Amino acid sequence: MSQVDRATASAAANVGAGNWKGLGMWAWMLFRIAGVVLVLYLFAHIGVISTGRAAGADTMNDVFNLFDKTLFVLLDLLLVWAVLFHGLNGVRIVLMDLGLGIHHHKAVFWVCMAVAVVCFAVFAYSAFGFIRDQGGGLL
Repeated sequence: MSQVDRATASAAANVGAGNWKGLGMWAWMLFRIAGVVLVLYLFAHIGVISTGRAAGADTMNDVFNLFDKTLFVLLDLLLVWAVLFHGLNGVRIVLMDLGLGIHHHKAVFWVCMAVAVVCFAVFAYSAFGFIRDQGGGLL
């Protein structure tokens, strides 16, 4: 094994060491939490759709009216955060698996999070406008 190959292998084996370890731990943990949120949402979504199909149009309209309330719009914000974080962090992980950006993993993480924040801000602006137009009550 040449000197260059050893240095590359050593650098690749050392990804996650030092200060990155703390940030990497949070990225890993939030990735799992976002995944759990998405799975819970999937089950809730299937339940709501099944209720609507079984109970009829009037019941489904009542459920949709409930979803227009502030609490559920805020839960939608949580869902958007989960989708953005999980999706963009997943892209980052795939890039790392392909060997792209390994030596700049912190920068790749922060770029992905910056994209997530911008997209989230656009959705939040729209969501809070909707809440304002609905009267702003929690329920």
